[in-house]
Amino acid sequence: MSLLGRSLLSHVNAAAGASRSMLTRSSCTSGVTSVSLGTTYRQVLRGARKPRRPPVNRTPALQGQPFVKGVCTKVFTSKPKKPNSALRKIARVKLSNGRSTTAYIPGEGHNLQEHSVVLLRGGRVQDVPGVRYHLVRGWGDMAGVVGRTTSRSKYGVPKPKAAAA
Repeated sequence: MSLLGRSLLSHVNAAAGASRSMLTRSSCTSGVTSVSLGTTYRQVLRGARKPRRPPVNRTPALQGQPFVKGVCTKVFTSKPKKPNSALRKIARVKLSNGRSTTAYIPGEGHNLQEHSVVLLRGGRVQDVPGVRYHLVRGWGDMAGVVGRTTSRSKYGVPKPKAAAA
């Protein structure tokens, strides 16, 4: 074995020994002390560490894209979960990637009907089960919110014309 190989091996063995000697103690309420050893070098070599679970995709219909175009197949209202009470405006949308999903229509009032072309983005509605997407106001057949003066960019409202002096 080469000199470099020996020094590397001794370094790894020393690190493994050091990790074994470092004990962490935690006492439970019952008075019993549990001793926890870190992962040993041998355990790392045999692959004993569990791989991290991949994160859950909360917007699978978008397929990694920020927006997807779609066509409304049905426009309806839905009631939210307790303790809220309202009629949330919802649209069933057939997407350009072939999927079909439900999306929330934000803002007050809308002009959507069947066959309207819309743009879908991510973002769930907390009090309506199964609705994980929002529609974008001011794009395609969906008009912006009429009379909106604050947060206009979220609701597709253009900047108002300056008053004539």
